[in-house]
Amino acid sequence: MIALLRRLKSSLFFPAVALVLSTVCFGAQTFLSADHPTAPSQVQNPEPRSPATLTNEERADIFMARKSYSDAADYYSRALKQSSLPAHQSAVVWNKLGIAYQQLEEYTLATVAYKKSIKADAGFAEPLNNLGTTFYMQDKYKKSVKYYQRGIKLKPNIASFHVNMGTADYRLKRYKEAVDEYRAALTLDPDILTEHSPTGTVMQTRGADSKFFFYLAKSFAIVGRTDEAIRYLRRAFEDGFKDQKLLAEDPDFKKLNQNPAYLELIKNPPVPIRD
Repeated sequence: MIALLRRLKSSLFFPAVALVLSTVCFGAQTFLSADHPTAPSQVQNPEPRSPATLTNEERADIFMARKSYSDAADYYSRALKQSSLPAHQSAVVWNKLGIAYQQLEEYTLATVAYKKSIKADAGFAEPLNNLGTTFYMQDKYKKSVKYYQRGIKLKPNIASFHVNMGTADYRLKRYKEAVDEYRAALTLDPDILTEHSPTGTVMQTRGADSKFFFYLAKSFAIVGRTDEAIRYLRRAFEDGFKDQKLLAEDPDFKKLNQNPAYLELIKNPPVPIRD
């Protein structure tokens, strides 16, 4: 049981460019989060626990690890019926319930759960971020921005919040704002936009277009990460990016004019890969 709990991730990505759901604590293991930026203390040789001693919340966490989201939602709901839950713990469980519903694409139920989490603890930023992802997944980008902004105001140092905000800005064609948010995310967590982050999150790019990769490359160029900038610019070309004027006039890419790999890429861009 404990092993299953430990396989849970602190952040969950959704298949729409790059969206991150936030949790704080699952069951017996405290995970990497805004409040716990470093790995928790190791417990040597933990005693196995009998299933009979698990709380409803811990059972739900196990079902989440197994991706049995309906069962997880059932047990989180049972946990919330306990009148003894303090306000913040109630908020945490409501947030988890929202994630379970969101994984089931039950967005109305997820929205209700997240709003109850926010009501239980107005200083809890994670459900604000998650509510933003719920609206994003329904293509309600302006609404998602409103909640991302509120989450960032409470906790400005969470890289994933800025990633989500940047993604919503991109969908609203607010490209400068999107780049600013990605730059903020990279400053807070240099690995947040790479394929393998130490927090266990994974960059998803399904649904992205060539211009998205151009602006992602620009974000890396701004923070001086030339290799990643060139790699994502190559991906933009492979996906059909053709706006040479935009590229030539961009001041952040002009910084790469002395880089041989960049000059070779511009001189001989790859042929777009067609589906």
